[in-house]
Amino acid sequence: MTLTELKYIVAVAREKHFGRAAEACFVSQPTLSVAIKKLEDELEVKLFERSANEVSVTPLGEEIVRQAQSVLEQAAAIKEIAKRGKDPLAGPLRLGVIYTIGPYLLPDLVRQAIARTPQMPLMLQENFTVKLLEMLRTGEIDCAIMAEPFPDTGLAIAPLYDEPFMVAVPSNHPLAAHTAIRAEELKHETMLLLGTGHCFRDHVLEVCPEFARFSSDAEGIRKSFEGSSLETIKHMVAAGMGVTLVPRLSVPKEALLAKPRRRKDDQNFVKYIPFEGDPPTRRVVLAWRRSFTRYEAIAALRNSIYACELPGVKRLS
Repeated sequence: MTLTELKYIVAVAREKHFGRAAEACFVSQPTLSVAIKKLEDELEVKLFERSANEVSVTPLGEEIVRQAQSVLEQAAAIKEIAKRGKDPLAGPLRLGVIYTIGPYLLPDLVRQAIARTPQMPLMLQENFTVKLLEMLRTGEIDCAIMAEPFPDTGLAIAPLYDEPFMVAVPSNHPLAAHTAIRAEELKHETMLLLGTGHCFRDHVLEVCPEFARFSSDAEGIRKSFEGSSLETIKHMVAAGMGVTLVPRLSVPKEALLAKPRRRKDDQNFVKYIPFEGDPPTRRVVLAWRRSFTRYEAIAALRNSIYACELPGVKRLS
């Protein structure tokens, strides 16, 4: 039994396909298949059920794959301990970010990280919360920036900031004249939502639960009021298709000026308005596996995040 063989079975369990697993491990499919067959013979168990279209993990194989992942993490930890003796920040940090945070935090964060820890480049991965949690579990990424709540998976978590929501309306909409908006005023509006899978969609539905019915397949045309990204949703708002909620960091700086500068894009046609009183917010956190040993790298990343401008949010420590 070798670490390479353990790496192969973890890859197959993740990809559920021998060809894709071989590509992920940078080896030929025959090489991977032979190594896995050798391991199965050595253990005298069947790890995978092979069919024409898909590979599935056997019940006993699931347990062995979990243990293999743990062994690989421990082996990596040995290397990290040796590395820390030379430079605790040496080497890349694999960072995951959800879609509704990445475009607005990463430009400033990457600049700060380059200035502060050039020896620790950020390898970035944008994805849904559920996928990032899985990637953390399997060791594909080291840490992730996400918004609570999400399932308790035994991760270490450091709160970063509380981010308020704002209302985005077409500039010629009656609500555009308001200086602040109450959630009740949105009940009769056409609410534009992100598609299923985005945690920000759930945040919007918490603020405006009456729009939960739009997620039903029976609503038919309501499906056309969903967008794949916040920027797509903003374009839909500019086109007059409805209103939406956006996180504060996604609001362009010039849109909040007393006399906004004219722009040659859709932001000319969108007005961003705060909520009246205490606004609804989301808590953004940094999460990592408790077994991850590069504590200094996590601390350096947090410092880089706190060095970002982060306008309009409440920083947490």
